[in-house]
Amino acid sequence: MIKLENISRAETLRYLGGGNAEPDKRMDDLLDFCEAELKKNVSPKYLYKKIPVDSSIIKGEDIKKHLEGCDWCYVLCATLGAEADRLIRSYSVRDMSKAVALDAMSSAAVESVCNSIEEELARENPRSFLTWRFSPGYGDYPLEVQAELLRLLDAQKKIGLCADESFALTPSKSVTAVIGLSDTPPEKRRRGCAVCNLRHECKFRKAGTRCEF
Repeated sequence: MIKLENISRAETLRYLGGGNAEPDKRMDDLLDFCEAELKKNVSPKYLYKKIPVDSSIIKGEDIKKHLEGCDWCYVLCATLGAEADRLIRSYSVRDMSKAVALDAMSSAAVESVCNSIEEELARENPRSFLTWRFSPGYGDYPLEVQAELLRLLDAQKKIGLCADESFALTPSKSVTAVIGLSDTPPEKRRRGCAVCNLRHECKFRKAGTRCEF
């Protein structure tokens, strides 16, 4: 079980488009409120499964390059659940500033959950090396793989996570990813906007910042 702890304020501010700006007292109070609301109302859920890298779910040259040297990989999903979406909707009709901040902090929170999953996998595989997370939509790894990945994990039944007709995740504050498992340190590979399929609609690029991919 993973609890929401130490949600990154820097990540939250980045999602808000604040860059490296120092938050003032008003912003600190707003983020304190949002963090308390999330911790009180949200219970993260996640699943992962070890599969061979020659699985049919591994499609496209970029994910194959990412998994070079790996015989096995983990497919995973994580979600803050419908509670986070309901909380954001609730504040959107009462206090839009809180709704926007909750949305940003929820995005930071689900990434924090994924970081905790990676730590759990590292503990389970102390003599192996993990690659960084590679999600559907990165490079030429097709977004529609999300539906297959969720079926593989039986995510809808187990944690209520599914993908809609456009392959967007529902609940919205959710992540799917693949992590390679290798006997040797993984080679550092190219990352960034140039290899991301979401670069043309990315809110970070529009705001003049970048995500961590």
